[in-house]
Amino acid sequence: MPAPTALQRKPEDLAQDVAIDSAPVPELNIPQEPLPTEIDISTEDQTQISTHTLQQDDQAQQEDTSMQIDSEGRPHFPPSTDTILSSPSSLAPTLATKIQSRKVPIPPHRLTPLKSAWPKIYPPLVEHLKLQVRMNVKSKAVELRTSRFTTTTDSLQKGEDFIRAFTLGFDVDDAIALLRLDDLYIETFEIKDVKTLNGEHLSRAIGRIAGKDGKTKFAIENTSKTRVVLADSKIHILGGFQNIRIAREAVVSLILGAPPGKVYGNLRTVAGRMKERF
Repeated sequence: MPAPTALQRKPEDLAQDVAIDSAPVPELNIPQEPLPTEIDISTEDQTQISTHTLQQDDQAQQEDTSMQIDSEGRPHFPPSTDTILSSPSSLAPTLATKIQSRKVPIPPHRLTPLKSAWPKIYPPLVEHLKLQVRMNVKSKAVELRTSRFTTTTDSLQKGEDFIRAFTLGFDVDDAIALLRLDDLYIETFEIKDVKTLNGEHLSRAIGRIAGKDGKTKFAIENTSKTRVVLADSKIHILGGFQNIRIAREAVVSLILGAPPGKVYGNLRTVAGRMKERF
């Protein structure tokens, strides 16, 4: 006797279920592949394989980074396989010749001198620094770019400093020294940074720095071995670090009102000390 809680179904439902269960199942024609007769079973320990592979990798890494010493005691490293440090003659860009560009704007009052001195400006940039350079008249700028023939990483910066020195008013021959020497700098300051002067007081200060026919400025340049440019109220000094300090002290003294004779005496003393030092 069925349990009182069991579900009861109608006789017609039972007949339908029996008909569905007794229906023939269609056969599917699936091609069967023959079973392999031989099975390769590897008996080598997997831990030994992984250990051997790690040892080979460590040995290859040590060969790449190991330092070998020749008979004279100098270290010898294997050649680098990195494309970044490859030779400049290769087509791939090197670390020094990664394509970079700079644009140096030219003031309006220096455009005409730039055009006249252009035959003397671009040969050092192209032949010495191996840069690509052009004068963009429309945008009033000089554009510099490295190429795969550039050999040093600081060529672009040197070229930019050279062009900027010319735009500040320095002569081409003096600006070329920035390309040949590494310890040259340019310092710029204004007269109002030293003392606030206006009107005729500012004009007299500029006159004291220049001197009659530029004699005072030439004396400062020859004594301190620098180059000084007076551009209105701005003063640009090109030279070494110590030499710039000597020239700056002389210019500051003239701005503050010191007589040129006293400045000449101080410069004479400094020149004597520099000769004794060297």
